Amino acid sequence: MKMPRNNTASLWSAIIASGNLSSHLWAGPEANASWGELAQASILESRPGELRNQSVLIATLHQFSSIAALIELDGIARRIVLYPHDLSKEHIQYVAETADVDFVVTDRPDMASLLPQSCRLVRSGRAIVPANIDRGNPIETEWILLTSGTTGHPKLVLHTYATLAGDIDRADPVVWATFYDMRRYGGLSIFLRALVTGSSLVLRAPQESSPDLVARAALHGVTHFSGTPSHWRSVLMSSAAELMRPQNVRMSGEIADQAILNHVQQQYPQATVTHAFASTEAGVVFEVNDGLMGVPAEIIESSSRVELKVKNRTLRIRSRRAALRYLDKGSPSLKDDDGFVDSGDELELRDGRYYFAGRRDGTINVGGFKVHPEEVEAAINRHPEVAMSLVKAKKSPITGALVIADVVLRLPQSGSSNSVAVQSDILRFCRRELAPHMVPTAINIVPMLAIGEAGKMVRRNA
Repeated sequence: MKMPRNNTASLWSAIIASGNLSSHLWAGPEANASWGELAQASILESRPGELRNQSVLIATLHQFSSIAALIELDGIARRIVLYPHDLSKEHIQYVAETADVDFVVTDRPDMASLLPQSCRLVRSGRAIVPANIDRGNPIETEWILLTSGTTGHPKLVLHTYATLAGDIDRADPVVWATFYDMRRYGGLSIFLRALVTGSSLVLRAPQESSPDLVARAALHGVTHFSGTPSHWRSVLMSSAAELMRPQNVRMSGEIADQAILNHVQQQYPQATVTHAFASTEAGVVFEVNDGLMGVPAEIIESSSRVELKVKNRTLRIRSRRAALRYLDKGSPSLKDDDGFVDSGDELELRDGRYYFAGRRDGTINVGGFKVHPEEVEAAINRHPEVAMSLVKAKKSPITGALVIADVVLRLPQSGSSNSVAVQSDILRFCRRELAPHMVPTAINIVPMLAIGEAGKMVRRNA
């Protein structure tokens, strides 16, 4: 077995270096602690020394338990695998075998029956306890993150502390909150940003609704709040939106169209509205703060920290923030021969600005024309009565597929005649805004749209 290299950068050392040990992690009514308490505590029922130089999978019900175990073991374990709570249990054995897992840290009662016999179980407690942890000779721990693929096993993506947190700028402490789960990349990046800068952080508790999280974050004085555009559309439809006055609203994970950027800015005129591009494989790539959808061409063409290019219409990224490789045997190379990660996101250049069209593998084929659902949604969402929309394909024996749309209105309609009138008006609006093959053949008014655990709309073909 290849031994890891010595490395002094770890979560524990970052907490100490921040100098803000009193800043807090709030992950629910009974799950909170200061960074200083987390740096000097254990959540494991076994001594952490037993896990030195081992491959450890963390699979807990609560984000707080995962964070406490991660801080405790980073720099001690040779490899840490973060298993998202929402990921199906059927993948546990595959992940454990692929990552050569020796120990599993968990509070889940069903875990023992799911693991290979070679894995040993380590129970995590319900609370942290003070502990004198030997942190001599820290090592460079490998961090394994799992992608959220909709079919088959998730991919295992190998990062280190350096690729995940090495480029985070020092900044004055703020109060962060995020809708994301920190066991996926979107939430982990916010967790690391808060920890490295010594900022407080509000995380979602199990089963907590978005409005309840917003209300709790407001009580803690949230200044910076992160989520997907779908998260923010849901927030703006609730009365909880009125409870806070953030300084920065951050969106990532989905295309931020002009409608959601405008609506968030109208709700929070005092805030900087940021939309960012990041992925598990490529890391954090860039941020846009000018209030407009799309990306100024100079960011793509002359980025200072990350090298970007558009090849065959898709965004390619070369960065020291990118993951090192896939861990799965038989997986394609994460990077090409020149070190670029292919994001799979298609861009179009118009008037000095690049616009995200959608995923390369997510197009709808309408009579030989490729339609990106996200482009149609962006048009529908500009309609003044629309809160959010989901465009999908319906099979057609003539054209191969038809475009249809589920639409949530900003205000409910009273009576079927009103709904029919709105549907007709949205269709007329689409005919003005879109090419003929992109216009939906049907508009369905629905009360809500399904949002996955990662905060993205659930996309399935009709």
